[in-house]
Amino acid sequence: MTAVVTSSAADRYVAEFASFASRTAAAPAWLASARQEAMARFTAAGFPTTRQEEWRFTSVAEIAETPFALAAHDAPVDATQLRALEICEAHRHLLVFVNGRYQPQLSSIAGLPAGVVLGSLRAALGSHEAVVARHFGRTTAAARTPLGWLNTAFADDGAFIYVPRDVQMDEPVQLLYYSAPNGGGAPTVSYPRTLVVVDRGAKLSLVETYGGSAGARYWTNAVTEVVTGEQARVDAYRVQRESGQAFHTAATYSEQGRDSTVTIHPVVFGAALSRHDIVTRLGGQNGHCTINGLYILDDAQHVDHHTTIDHAEPHCESHEYMNGVLDGRSRGVFNGRIIVRPGAQRTDSKQTNNNLVLSEHARADSQPQLEIYADDVKCTHGATLGPIDPQAMFYLTSRGISTAEARSLLTYGFGAEIIDRMEIAPLQAQLDRLIRQRLLGGARG
Repeated sequence: MTAVVTSSAADRYVAEFASFASRTAAAPAWLASARQEAMARFTAAGFPTTRQEEWRFTSVAEIAETPFALAAHDAPVDATQLRALEICEAHRHLLVFVNGRYQPQLSSIAGLPAGVVLGSLRAALGSHEAVVARHFGRTTAAARTPLGWLNTAFADDGAFIYVPRDVQMDEPVQLLYYSAPNGGGAPTVSYPRTLVVVDRGAKLSLVETYGGSAGARYWTNAVTEVVTGEQARVDAYRVQRESGQAFHTAATYSEQGRDSTVTIHPVVFGAALSRHDIVTRLGGQNGHCTINGLYILDDAQHVDHHTTIDHAEPHCESHEYMNGVLDGRSRGVFNGRIIVRPGAQRTDSKQTNNNLVLSEHARADSQPQLEIYADDVKCTHGATLGPIDPQAMFYLTSRGISTAEARSLLTYGFGAEIIDRMEIAPLQAQLDRLIRQRLLGGARG
């Protein structure tokens, strides 16, 4: 794909924003201002290009040059495809969004602990505006990107989750974001927005799932913000299963308080092009952060993960594990940045990116980075790239296992290493099934 992006690409969104702003004129003044500022920033910056260091391995020119129309909120939904994305049929805390808009008739909210708020971000502007205004667009403020600004400019709905102090959510919450075509086959774009606030001593397990109509060409541009209070815990799972003709760009921003724990599990199966920025800031002492991700690619899929773990306070610990399986003509990009700020002594941080390349035409680019401004730290990083271990293949085939079965077993084990760190049994089972299907050449949609 070409790296050239014309100025008219951004101009289309400026015109669309003018129409959008007139339709949402009743929004609170602070939100209208945030949208206007974000649109001004996007207009000044334009779409990123491969001339920029952060994007030199990933071109979004095809996204920029495609005339995406804003996805309709009342588009028809394929119920079978929608339900196939759930982690289990009997889920009690399920919020469904179609083209970014909350669908209460497809959702299920039952048995919530006292004080927990689970619902539409649009509705929360009326019921919990003070909480939304305090946190919306304010996490890791230095880590904004043009596509994130575009999401903020068009932010209209999404999920809002608030867990009050010391409340332990025993059951996971699932957010299902589904993209459906407007009709006529024209490509569409949606801007899902998720805001999660977990107060001191509380606990939440969250599953975000992204998918869409099989064979449809669309663009999902999502932003998730997670605010974790002191001594709180958030386990965030994110499964991307978009159509094989879709584009998926996303950012996950996390702010952590003292003695808090956050785990982020990004898993990628779908989309022709996917880019996910993960930025987490350890803003209190004794914080723990883990990023545990997996991407399984084939054909000409392109997946880019850019992660930043910012150790802003002392005595914090982080671990990062990213495994990729690449086949066909696919390409996996990983850029992992660890920052240890001045004064963040006794930081303990480890980062690993492993890539299993199954085809001579597949490619992996790995860039682990350390920025250390303190002297009493333990920080390590590493990356591996290569085919299946021939000695392991020989061991299995010499015991009567066929070459194809041996290859599948070894590849499956590479993905299972990541899945085994997850704690939601239905999700583990679903991901196990999906991994096996992909290794047998299952369709992506």
